[in-house]
Amino acid sequence: MEISFFSGAVTFICCVFAAAAFLTHRSKSKTKSVPTNAGEGFCNCACSRGRGGGGRFETTAYLNGGSSSSVFGGFEGEMVEKVPAAVAAEKLTGASMMEQLVPEITTHALSYLDYPSLCRLSMTNSLMRKAANDDNAWKALYHKDFTLEQDSLTPVNGWKAYYAATRAIMNVNADFFNIIKERSVSAMEHFWLNADYVKCFHASGEYFTGYNAVIGSWQLAFNWEQNVDFEIRDVKARVMSDSAWVTMKAYLNMGSGNVTNVFEFHNGRWYMVHHHCSVMLIHGGAGPQVVQG
Repeated sequence: MEISFFSGAVTFICCVFAAAAFLTHRSKSKTKSVPTNAGEGFCNCACSRGRGGGGRFETTAYLNGGSSSSVFGGFEGEMVEKVPAAVAAEKLTGASMMEQLVPEITTHALSYLDYPSLCRLSMTNSLMRKAANDDNAWKALYHKDFTLEQDSLTPVNGWKAYYAATRAIMNVNADFFNIIKERSVSAMEHFWLNADYVKCFHASGEYFTGYNAVIGSWQLAFNWEQNVDFEIRDVKARVMSDSAWVTMKAYLNMGSGNVTNVFEFHNGRWYMVHHHCSVMLIHGGAGPQVVQG
């Protein structure tokens, strides 16, 4: 009696394990039959829902701002939105949306950035660095920040380096006028190149040659009692490898003048070697106005 009961129990357990193994095998077979890529007959429309395409629906819903539950729980025959073309292309080719843009569009988009923003963009990742270092982007930024002239110029080291050099010489030129406002003789001595060929033409008509004579002329100018208030406009620069010149218009409380400054690059910095200020005729030549400088 006990043997019969034991035999029945063993038989029942074996049947349970056999049923479990059969169900497990059947479940695996169904899983393997689901298409896993576009080459196995998968389509992105709603018809694939009935063929086990749940994984793709879930991805599509996520990319379009939805969730998997909204797709399977509330599906009533609507067409599921397809994956955006740019995202699909990125998945297939491995190229980002930025890489798929034509160069003209990329350059136009980057033209809205200023100098600091373009530099920060180049430090984000390799793709952004490549886009931010594009020569056409820096040429567009140069024309926006400085001048539309020199359009036919082809800088030896590219437009990015030329932009940086122009920005540097613009800052040096601005320092010159700050020295005049502060009336600092010591700063003016440091600003000029100590050479016998430097020249300074003041608006008064006097000119001086040689370092000592030039610094002496500025010392006399700074001894004037009246304050100097001026505004600089229409600043344009041309930069070479070791020399640069800047032209501008100066509007002072005593009059207006055309100014040209010439610089040379020595020992890692820019020095002034020539300054020329001429009076500007007012009202089409009605008469000159004398300015300081």
